[in-house]
Amino acid sequence: MIVDKRGASLLLFGANGKLRGQAPVLVGIAAGDDATPGVGSKKLAEIGPAEKTTPAGRFLAKYGLAAGRQKVLWVDYAASVALHPIPKDASPKERRRQRMLSPAADDHRITFGCINVPAAFYQKSVRPLFQKKGGYVYVLPDTKPLEAVFPSLRAQTSAMAGAP
Repeated sequence: MIVDKRGASLLLFGANGKLRGQAPVLVGIAAGDDATPGVGSKKLAEIGPAEKTTPAGRFLAKYGLAAGRQKVLWVDYAASVALHPIPKDASPKERRRQRMLSPAADDHRITFGCINVPAAFYQKSVRPLFQKKGGYVYVLPDTKPLEAVFPSLRAQTSAMAGAP
């Protein structure tokens, strides 16, 4: 899975590399590529606006329980970042469903850091691929260069530049 925070979209691939689906996403309110140290142990009411980031990087995502015994796909468990549908108890004032459909990427910045996807996409596409063993989620950066988040790209690019 690749999550493009700037483009507010997600691409889902099978183990064979074939595209299995795509969907709009909602991501953290704050632009940034690192989770604030200790943010995962804070209560939601204690998290400040600048701490509501969706961290960039490569994550081994697995299913587990969240608050309220809800099963979610944990992307970064230590930072409490999960991928899940829009919460049923989300405030109507947030207009998450409308924001998810908006073509403006800034409208997709609403969460505390979690990645929200449409419920039908989650059930029909994400869950079947990840429920048994989990899988890798690549979250593209907002502010850092791609090579800073994924250093192996730099090494691969350098090696290719020296190729005949």
